[in-house]
Amino acid sequence: MSVRKAAMILYRCCWIAFVVLVLVSVIADPLVPYGVTFVPAAAAIVIGLLVNRRGGADPSGSRPAVEVGPPVTGRWTALNSPADKVPSHGTHGYGQTYAIDVVAEPVGGGRPPFRWLWPLARPNRDFPAFDAPVLAVADATVVHASGGQRDHLSRNSGPALAYLMLAEASVRDMAGARRMVGNHIVLDLGEGTYAAYAHLRRGSLQVGAGDTVREGQVLARCGNSGNSTEPHVHFQLMDHPDLDVARGIPFTWRGVGVPAGGEAFVAGEAVGTDW
Repeated sequence: MSVRKAAMILYRCCWIAFVVLVLVSVIADPLVPYGVTFVPAAAAIVIGLLVNRRGGADPSGSRPAVEVGPPVTGRWTALNSPADKVPSHGTHGYGQTYAIDVVAEPVGGGRPPFRWLWPLARPNRDFPAFDAPVLAVADATVVHASGGQRDHLSRNSGPALAYLMLAEASVRDMAGARRMVGNHIVLDLGEGTYAAYAHLRRGSLQVGAGDTVREGQVLARCGNSGNSTEPHVHFQLMDHPDLDVARGIPFTWRGVGVPAGGEAFVAGEAVGTDW
């Protein structure tokens, strides 16, 4: 087991220990003095900061971007893009240094806007990205394929987003990378490069571990599983198939580049259609 993997396990154990100590102190006699209760939390924060700081893909910043095909087809808009900042999601954890999120923006619109109060949540069918095909970005071998987690309602209102940030995300983080990314696929592209797709729709995976795929092949459908605010495709390249160990690798999509946050782009065969 690598040092980084061990650190991630210890990180989660510290948070779980803290939660247990707090709950016990609320419903019964404390197991330890009050001040000691916060020691595991402090340790988890320190470990998290160290792992995050050292989790970048390439300390020298010299690794060139790997060109691959786009993982979607049609008209989409980028969010949380490495074209704007690195790390794009505010953390190097889980190999997300150069990760990108994209949401479907078909001609004529149709994507529900963020609301501060109401409705609290929306069904996934309200979002045009839901059930859109997710494509292999290169000829590759499937390393991981997990598709049994549920697709939850959107978190695109003020109260729902607060719930996600303050409670749900923390619980998922303690449960491990699998609960953060939801249903996901990891492809081995060769030469130490892996592609990860997250938040896929439950039951939509069309490949399994060990399968070989061709660029442009449909792997699954866009969903809203894991730590997600709305149906969208989360894509990243990394140097290891284990998200706890992986470091991010920069990418560029053939014919598209790296769209900036808020930038719409059209990819694949859907050019000229309603997507």
